[in-house]
Amino acid sequence: MNRALIASTAVVAAVALLGGTWYATMQSGDALAACRASAVAGGDIGGPFELTNGAGETVTDADVITAPTLVYFGYTFCPDVCPLDAARNGEAVALLEERGHDVNSVFISVDPERDTPEMVSDYASYMHERMVGLTGTPEQVKAASRAYKTYYKKQTPKDGDDEYYLMDHSTFTYLMFPETGFAEFYRRDMTAEKMAESVACFIENS
Repeated sequence: MNRALIASTAVVAAVALLGGTWYATMQSGDALAACRASAVAGGDIGGPFELTNGAGETVTDADVITAPTLVYFGYTFCPDVCPLDAARNGEAVALLEERGHDVNSVFISVDPERDTPEMVSDYASYMHERMVGLTGTPEQVKAASRAYKTYYKKQTPKDGDDEYYLMDHSTFTYLMFPETGFAEFYRRDMTAEKMAESVACFIENS
């Protein structure tokens, strides 16, 4: 079997699988089926965590996910990806506010070695006045990351200057609800406008 036929067969199989998932979802009476644009494998996303806010207080997931909430894992020394994603999330929250929807946004640091609670809080509030910045001990951050099935790893500079290391990390933004948990995830190429439309769909059809 040549490569073109293999690729064609794989595409047909993927489309069939997605179509079957859509049909099963619609048949189940899921009122939010029209809002969903992703399929997530590997079990539930989200779960309990304990982290520290800018005031030095220990907070849990229940303390910060009190409304529909956008959750993102990044770090303040990130040179490009994190500021763009966090700014996009802040803009989406502002757009939702214009539509009359109160949505929270949370930025969780994956760099507890450098990111103090105050630094993460200042960083988050710069992106949106109500965005909450959280960090914690390495163990607490790892537990939160595992709950959301995110990835991060410290990269040691080739020149040996450990002060300016970067962090490899996943860049999904998760939409969480206080009662029902995970609803959707958004990739980096999602615009603030499209994200706001998606979140509004979930809120208005819940």
